[in-house]
Amino acid sequence: MNITPNHRFYRTTVDIERFLTTIEDEVAHYRVPVVDLIGVQTADPFRVLIATILSSRTKDEVTAQAASRLFEQAPDAKSLAAMKVDTIRVLVYPVGFYKTKALHLQQTGRMLVEEFAGTVPQTIEELVRLPGVGRKTANLVLSVAFDIPAICVDTHVHRIMNIWGYVNTDTPLKTEMALRKKLPVKYWKMVNRILVAFGQGKCKPVAPHCDDCVLHDECAQLGVSPRKI
Repeated sequence: MNITPNHRFYRTTVDIERFLTTIEDEVAHYRVPVVDLIGVQTADPFRVLIATILSSRTKDEVTAQAASRLFEQAPDAKSLAAMKVDTIRVLVYPVGFYKTKALHLQQTGRMLVEEFAGTVPQTIEELVRLPGVGRKTANLVLSVAFDIPAICVDTHVHRIMNIWGYVNTDTPLKTEMALRKKLPVKYWKMVNRILVAFGQGKCKPVAPHCDDCVLHDECAQLGVSPRKI
């Protein structure tokens, strides 16, 4: 849906650089999203890719445990490709849609081996060819695994950017395209990390903590129904 002004005010301009640096300071003590944590722990793009696929519709702690179990037996594309789907299912359970993800993971392993010499490609066009990989996953892999400027737009980024009035879009894809045109490149890689943490901890989809938000006096709160206190 397109965002329309709510009971507060409609901000036609947003000081996005100040908004993002303020939020970055705010979430410094929050829990780091699991894919970013894995990216810090290892420089292996394969592990970042697989963890990102597992993380969709799944809590971070569940993703971390499932990824750890899987990597113990399948540390690279070749070993993953050779693994039976039923075995993968057992290892990654209870991530969301674990049966479908298990099949996609095996197929991804095989495709990496057969078409990319066992390595993870470094373009969105090639990444989205892998089973179970959409633009959100591809952008996150480019950003976290390869340090390539990319904008990963998940539900939190899409929602919060519209709440602020920085974009006026009705789908994550449209938000990504709008941000590519508008957002300074220096913020591309950080925006997902800080807004996911902020969206999980403060600016929640249901009953957000607007009363205790560092941007309370400046945020347009478009389309938001703050919690009752």
